[in-house]
Amino acid sequence: MAMPGALRADSLMPAAKYANTQLADPAQEAKALALMETLRCVVCQGQAIADSDAEIAGDMRSMVRARIAAGESPDQIRAWMIERYGEWVSYDPPLSARTWPLWFAPIILIGLGWLLARGRFRKRKS
Repeated sequence: MAMPGALRADSLMPAAKYANTQLADPAQEAKALALMETLRCVVCQGQAIADSDAEIAGDMRSMVRARIAAGESPDQIRAWMIERYGEWVSYDPPLSARTWPLWFAPIILIGLGWLLARGRFRKRKS
């Protein structure tokens, strides 16, 4: 029998230790969850690792929880994830030469839209 593609994509390996298990310390788990909500799953389209059912998202959740339990700060873990997976993994990419269009394109487009609308309204008044 043919299995659906999504079922064939996952391996037969057991899930990572902290993939679906919360940390014992509620404060640490809260830090981990807050960070996981800001990291994007590398195989899902725009889904945070906190919400994704993908196997790699479980591995990423496990890495975040293990590093939080080891005493690393969320900023250190975010930097490590960005180094490992690239800037795309973060929903809040740092401002750099490569990411400036992400930050300034909306402002530029709103400005151009305002100028276009202003020009159209002025022509109608005449």
